[in-house]
Amino acid sequence: MKICIPTETNEGKNAVVFEHFGSAPYFTIVDTEKDSVDIIDNANQHHAHGMCQPMNALTGKSIDAVVTAGMGGRAVQKLNEGGIKVYRAIQGTVTDIVSQFTKGGLEEITIDNACSQHGCH
Repeated sequence: MKICIPTETNEGKNAVVFEHFGSAPYFTIVDTEKDSVDIIDNANQHHAHGMCQPMNALTGKSIDAVVTAGMGGRAVQKLNEGGIKVYRAIQGTVTDIVSQFTKGGLEEITIDNACSQHGCH
């Protein structure tokens, strides 16, 4: 399974989760089957409100899940339509998040419990 986590730095498994998916400086993709890490620079991190296009940076990466602090319903819907589930991150590093994810300890973000305004995460 490939899990995409927005991160503040490019420190791989030691990177700390970034609160806003679309504005994250980096996307850290962990392949849990291969125990490998791929770090993507988010060239779209600076954008006008509502113009977020983070998936452009992830084209061709075949991710299965996104783990983030919060996300709006429209973004969740788009990801779900592409077969990608979204989960709410815990505080900590990529290692902490992957550990909780593999234990089934992260809440799935759905359209019903997605953020409806800024400041929800």
